[in-house]
Amino acid sequence: MAWRAVFTALEAVCEENITALSGPTDLLCGNASGRLLTCMRKIQDHGRALEPVVAGFTAVYHHYDFDADTPGNGYRTLVKVLQSCVLHIIHKGRYIASNCHRAFFRANHNASEMEAYSSALCQLRALLYLAQRLLHDNGHGQLYSLQDGELSRRFVREYTSMHKACFYGRCLGFQFSPTLRPFLQTVVISMVSFGESYGKQQSGLGMAAFSFLTSAKYVIDPELRGAEFERITQNLDMKFWKSFWNLTESELLSGLASVASNLVQLNLTLTIPPEALRLPLASDPRLFAPVSPPVAHWGPGPVNMRLISYELREGQDSDELLAFSRTEATPISVSLVPFGAQKHPPSPWLLIHFHGGGFVAQTSKSHENYLKSWSKDLNVPILSVDYSLAPEAPFPRALEECFYAYCWALKNCHLLGSTAERVCLAGDSAGGNLCITVSMRAIACGVRVPDGIMAAYPATLLTIDASPSRLLTLIDPLLPLGVLSKCLNAYAGVDSQAVQPTEGTSTLSALGRDTALLISDLTHGASNWIQSTSPSSSSSNSSSGPRDYPEGFEPLRSERLAVIQTPSCPIVKNPFVSPLLSPDDLLRGLPPVHLVASALDALLDDSVMFAKKLRDMGQPVTLRVVEDLPHGFLSLLGLAKETQVASDICVARIREVFQQQTPPPCTNKQPKLERTNHGPSN
Repeated sequence: MAWRAVFTALEAVCEENITALSGPTDLLCGNASGRLLTCMRKIQDHGRALEPVVAGFTAVYHHYDFDADTPGNGYRTLVKVLQSCVLHIIHKGRYIASNCHRAFFRANHNASEMEAYSSALCQLRALLYLAQRLLHDNGHGQLYSLQDGELSRRFVREYTSMHKACFYGRCLGFQFSPTLRPFLQTVVISMVSFGESYGKQQSGLGMAAFSFLTSAKYVIDPELRGAEFERITQNLDMKFWKSFWNLTESELLSGLASVASNLVQLNLTLTIPPEALRLPLASDPRLFAPVSPPVAHWGPGPVNMRLISYELREGQDSDELLAFSRTEATPISVSLVPFGAQKHPPSPWLLIHFHGGGFVAQTSKSHENYLKSWSKDLNVPILSVDYSLAPEAPFPRALEECFYAYCWALKNCHLLGSTAERVCLAGDSAGGNLCITVSMRAIACGVRVPDGIMAAYPATLLTIDASPSRLLTLIDPLLPLGVLSKCLNAYAGVDSQAVQPTEGTSTLSALGRDTALLISDLTHGASNWIQSTSPSSSSSNSSSGPRDYPEGFEPLRSERLAVIQTPSCPIVKNPFVSPLLSPDDLLRGLPPVHLVASALDALLDDSVMFAKKLRDMGQPVTLRVVEDLPHGFLSLLGLAKETQVASDICVARIREVFQQQTPPPCTNKQPKLERTNHGPSN
């Protein structure tokens, strides 16, 4: 429905309800009639105020797209989300107008539903006013206020005090695909139940049982659920967040995921010792470049990986590879290969994968579902890197480990079931960032650059600079600003201490420690930042500049303030942390970059602006924006038809890299390497 028709329908529904509710109300319970009448009048006011605002955005938001064939940017998204909210109100309003005088009309329930959406509409109105400021103050076609710290500070100040609970209760997930809403409700209920039991001295099983018993009240009472989720996302520490998201690594959940995933003949966890490598220079294969093992923060250490292959290929069952098997890891994940199974020749392709998780959580185990599917669809071996996690391992440890793993894979591709004639890097979210920065590191070191990159919803700007899509962090149940900023601070090393992993400790057991610090770093430093942007200081700023909101309007405010720390240390502007800020010289020479983003992702503008930057440099780049899916949609494969379609788009982009008609320049190719890892090549 066109936006003008949506507002026309909203006005008609409001008038219809006001008329119906102003008549006899004998059948309405208690004050439900008054609540509904007040609510519909508020909605009518919001609609009348928003229509000209939306008209302004629709007149110009195409200027912020990547190109005419790729409509997608944060301004479009805000209008889309607003329209989705209004359509829900129209649907509910028509029902109320037609049924409010019937005997079995649930007056209080419907009043609560409409009040929740009225609150959501009020907050969305505030977001559009903030977006108007961005539109006015940013340069033409620019989605980020990189040179205006005041805009970003104002955005964070608003987040700390604005009411958000309405988006996590009755309105939860209204903007996403309907098939995903039950999943989102499960996540939110699980999180608030886990939060209630978190900190109690209980075993993992006891905590799970307690969470299960307490979850019922959050199913029954959406307002309680929303309020508790707002509390958790605003102020709980890093340990909670890492612990919660690492539940996907548990045997129970990973086992359930494995049941639904494709069967593969090889799923092997590896630990590669920290030995120096030598790789041929891309410019002159007669010369070699040294590649040191990762050393940041605690010195040389091993790198953990997972090899997944739909078919067993030559080299994958060799004693040389099995010597790297992580026998101390729990669990050892090695698929049983039928006796006498045929070994296939090495694949000419190799996919190297870096997982998402905000740099602070999860491992390749959480991403096995779609990786197994990709290995089958592409018929390619996949090496996924289990890099060390922040805040114990802040930048540049993860980058060092991923780059070392990439170089090791090039040198030892024969063990992985590949000749590595074409190598593609793939990753999602934080992993997408690492795909880009590993390639930048390869350029800087002079070694072979991968033949292409597929980055799904990557984080290319690890600051809290405001953009229209990042305004969605106020309503997003999977990526609220409080959590996003904690992740960024943890990776940047703000108030963190590097902790060397215990010898022989598995990745999964270390995850508890890793999860623990993600949110605590952000929360601890947030108070210092809030003091610098306290009401006394912000009042002077607002008095000297234009108001964010028109006279007579104010968004709903939360009963408790969020604590947000903006990453202010120089590390967040390091080109290898925030590639969007990289000078052109560091990006020139990147292979074709294929970005797959979601229109409803708070990081959408990261992809749009990075794609524009590469295009303007003359670098090969594509951008595809999928609809109706949240950040992290690859991990939701199988939950909805839309997630399968999005995964298929990612696979198609990877296949493009492998099947490029024009071979890459010879300077980007590495000659065949000797089949040994016992020392440097001669």
